[in-house]
Amino acid sequence: MSVENLKKMIAVAGVAAGFSLFAFSGVNAAPDPNFHIYIAYGQSNMEGNATNFDKNVDGKEHPRVKMFATTSCSNLGRPTVGEMYPAVPPMFKCNAGLSPADWFGRNMADSLPDVTIGIIPVAQGGTSIRLFDPDDYANYLRSAESWLQSGAKAYGNDGNAMGRIIEVAKKAQEKGVIKGIIFHQGETDGGMSNWEQIVKKTYEYMLDQLGLKAEETPFVAGEMVDGGSCKGFNTRVHNLSKYIVNFSYASSKGYGSKGDGLHFTVEGYRGMGQRYAQEMLKLINVEPVEPVPQEPFKGSPIAIPGKVEVENFDKPGIGSNEDGTSNASYSDNDSENHGDTDYRKDTGVDLYKTADGIAVGYTQAGEWLEYTVEVKADGEYNIDASVAAGNSTSAFKLYIDEKAITDDVSVPQTADNKWDTYETIPVKEKVALKAGKHVLKLEITANYANIDWISFSEPKDSIPASIAKARFDMIDTEGSFSVFDMQGIKLGSFTAKGMADAMNLVKTDAKLRKQAQGVFFIRKEGANRMTRKVVVTH
Repeated sequence: MSVENLKKMIAVAGVAAGFSLFAFSGVNAAPDPNFHIYIAYGQSNMEGNATNFDKNVDGKEHPRVKMFATTSCSNLGRPTVGEMYPAVPPMFKCNAGLSPADWFGRNMADSLPDVTIGIIPVAQGGTSIRLFDPDDYANYLRSAESWLQSGAKAYGNDGNAMGRIIEVAKKAQEKGVIKGIIFHQGETDGGMSNWEQIVKKTYEYMLDQLGLKAEETPFVAGEMVDGGSCKGFNTRVHNLSKYIVNFSYASSKGYGSKGDGLHFTVEGYRGMGQRYAQEMLKLINVEPVEPVPQEPFKGSPIAIPGKVEVENFDKPGIGSNEDGTSNASYSDNDSENHGDTDYRKDTGVDLYKTADGIAVGYTQAGEWLEYTVEVKADGEYNIDASVAAGNSTSAFKLYIDEKAITDDVSVPQTADNKWDTYETIPVKEKVALKAGKHVLKLEITANYANIDWISFSEPKDSIPASIAKARFDMIDTEGSFSVFDMQGIKLGSFTAKGMADAMNLVKTDAKLRKQAQGVFFIRKEGANRMTRKVVVTH
């Protein structure tokens, strides 16, 4: 049995037993020194008050910026507190907005090209610093407005926001190293005489509980909105330098309010995030770097028509473009390289030897690779792929310049249920492409799709009508089908007149799928086995 097969069998067993892959495989793993984690806490401006952010810019995932969920947000695909997810807004509360922490993380990652950034986000709009005082939060909440009490309960029924920071930070320390803290709070505490002392207390409490040293854990606080209702409080923010030695502040100059005198605009949150990063980089003695675009791995774009070898994804660039898009050429859900080849070992992409080359394996949903390609001429192209899978639930999707050119492509369970037995499958026929240079993106949409290559070819002459009719009749004859859940557990078998009929039955018959909604995989049994994915949302 190959190393890859063994790892995947263990991982699948772990998932079936109710454990996440990451948690199961990382029990004895040492924290990654190149995974830098930052705590972000405060009130509404840290929480993120701009809900009108641009999802195509602010909401675009940076492959090296992650977050550790501190609230359970099923509506955002982040149901589990303490688990790691892509860092996209809103990070703090399920219905919050863009935060300076979003662009802080991106700017830190762009200036540290060999590092992954993690954010631990805990904030409550309208709160006093007293909410984060481990000795006073309960008294504070007892006399607080009901809306604030309710908001704090996002971090636990007792509203212990600092407790949630410590709880999640200890889990995060199993994966990486806490490198600093960013803070934005004070609008509520203008009349509080000992505000600076309490901020210091919360900082030192985190250091003590997490085993951190002040000289190795910088603290950056943000100024209030420029020219806003609380502009006078900036003097208090600056005064924190008398209480916290490893300290700096992020200036808000030029970033006014959205009209309420208190909260930044979208541009302000972006700019404040950048300034937090600039100050943090100074404290850790790192100079910001100039952006470098990604480029073809072998110097020239891959020709279409032609074959795209998956291991030859673009060389990653550094930093972001002016529109905020990343110059990264891949995204891998963990920094460990699970591959068995030295080819491109400097990346986090899991590459494996095959009988005739190298393939990407150990893939997880959400991972992606990008390739600069050159399309010879305007026209239609057929797409095929060489794939392998040890289960029937794997899938991927293709994009050109971020526009999908396929639906989810199911990867069939290959011979002997092995991940190292490859077969060629048709992906899509007659995809219209424009001549010129483009970026092809391969995205994994369901775990454990092994892919060797993707081929683009010009369509051959159309098949005779008699053969087409025979093929159509063959597809529409009644056959045996099975339905599986996301874990590959078989839910039942049934007969249907073709795959389209089978997919419709699963969508409409809740008894057949044994649960109201979710992601399901339908497999046509027999010699011409095929698998399709069905998503039921209601």
